[in-house]
Amino acid sequence: MKILIKNGLVVDPANGISGEILDILVQGTKISRVAKNIKTGAEKVIDASGKIVMPGLVDMHVHLREPGREDKETVESGTTAAIKGGVTSLLAMPNTNPAIDSAGNVRLLKNIINKTAEANVFICAAITRGRLGKEITDIAKLKKEGVIAISEDGSSVDCEALMLDALQKAREEKILVISHCEDKTLSNNGMINLGFVSTRLGLRGISRESEYKRVDRDISLAEKIKSPLHIAHLSCKESVEIIAKAKKRGIKVSCETAPHYFVLSEEDLLGYDTNLKINPPLRGKGDISAIKKGLKDGTIDVIASDHAPHTENEKDVEFDHAEFGTIGLETELAVAITELVKKGFLDWQGLVEKMSLNPAKILGINRGTLGTGAEADIIVVDPDKEWVVTKENLVSKSRNSAFLDRRLNGVVCYTLCSGEAVYPP
Repeated sequence: MKILIKNGLVVDPANGISGEILDILVQGTKISRVAKNIKTGAEKVIDASGKIVMPGLVDMHVHLREPGREDKETVESGTTAAIKGGVTSLLAMPNTNPAIDSAGNVRLLKNIINKTAEANVFICAAITRGRLGKEITDIAKLKKEGVIAISEDGSSVDCEALMLDALQKAREEKILVISHCEDKTLSNNGMINLGFVSTRLGLRGISRESEYKRVDRDISLAEKIKSPLHIAHLSCKESVEIIAKAKKRGIKVSCETAPHYFVLSEEDLLGYDTNLKINPPLRGKGDISAIKKGLKDGTIDVIASDHAPHTENEKDVEFDHAEFGTIGLETELAVAITELVKKGFLDWQGLVEKMSLNPAKILGINRGTLGTGAEADIIVVDPDKEWVVTKENLVSKSRNSAFLDRRLNGVVCYTLCSGEAVYPP
C-alpha cells in the first residue's frame, strides 16, 4: 500500500532537515521518497499542512508488566497507548513475573509481542537471574534470542565485581547495559526526596547520594573496561555533573531523563498525591534547572517515559503504602513540546534527537530517521492543539499519570508504524 503525507513541516535531524515543507511517500513498510510536490496514485493521502512530521518516538524505558501483572498493563494495552502518544518503538523492561532472565522467558515475551503488539517492541533482559543480584544471566544466549539490552531496572546491582563482570560480558556480546542507579543502603526505604518537604510531610526521605554515588560507581566500572553504559532516569544535578565530566574524559556513557524530572518538583507533593510517588523521586527546583540545562547542552542524550503503570488500588492508598511510578507513554511528547519546545529549551530538531534519533542510535536499532529506505515509522503532530490530561482520555490500562488535569500542547494526529497507519484506529 502507498501512503502519501503531504505538505508537512518535516523534521529529520539524521538527514539535516529541520522544518522544511516536504511530502513523504511510503510504500510497503519503507519510506520510498522525501521531496516537494510528490505526485503519485497513493491509496491514502494525509494532509499534514501546518503539522510537524517527524520520526516515530523511540522510548527506551517502558514497563509493559506482561507477563505476570496483566492487571496493570499488557503488551497490547501498552502499545496501544504508545501509538496514541507517538511512540512507534519501545524497549520493554525485564522486571516482569517471571523476570526476563532466560532464553525461555524471552521466547515467552516474543510470542506475546508477535500476537498482540501494536508498535515495535524490543526486549531488555535482566542482568542477574531473577533480578536477585547474585548470578549473572547467560548474556550470550539472551543476545541470540534477540535481546538488545540488559538492566536490573527497579533495582541496582550492588556487588561491584558482579556489575564489572556483566559489563565485560555485555561488551563482548555487543549488548547495552542500562543502569538503574540506586544505592539502597542510602535510599533507606525512603518515599520522597530528602529535604524540607519530606520533613514537613513526615515522610522518610531518599537522599540524592543514593543516586549520584551509584552513577559515579557504575561509570568508574565502565571506564575500567572501556564498556558502553547507559544511565536510566536521571533526577538530580549531581548526576548530570558527573556524566558531563565523564563524557569530557571520553567515557562511553549515555543517559536519559523523564518528563516528570524536568517539570515537577518535590513541592508538588505537598498534597500527598501518590501519582507523584516516583523512584527516583521528584527533586528540587535546582535539579529541574540542571536537567533542562543538561538536555540543552547535550549532556542528557534521551527523554524516555519510564512508563510504570499501577492499578487504582495500588495508588489510591496511604502514601507510605503506594507503589512507585507514573505512566507516560501518552503524555511524554506533549509534555516535552509544552515545557521544552514552547519555552525555548529545545528546538524541534533537538526534540527529535532526544526522543527518536539518539535512543535508536544508543540501542543500535534502525529507527529514528525519515531517510529514503528507512522503516516507515512516522508521526504527524499538531504542535499547538491543546488538551487536558484526564483519566477518561487515557488508553493505558492504568491511569496513574503524574500529569492528570494538566493542560498540554501537542496532539498526535497520525501514527504510521512500519508503513501501516495504526493511529487513529
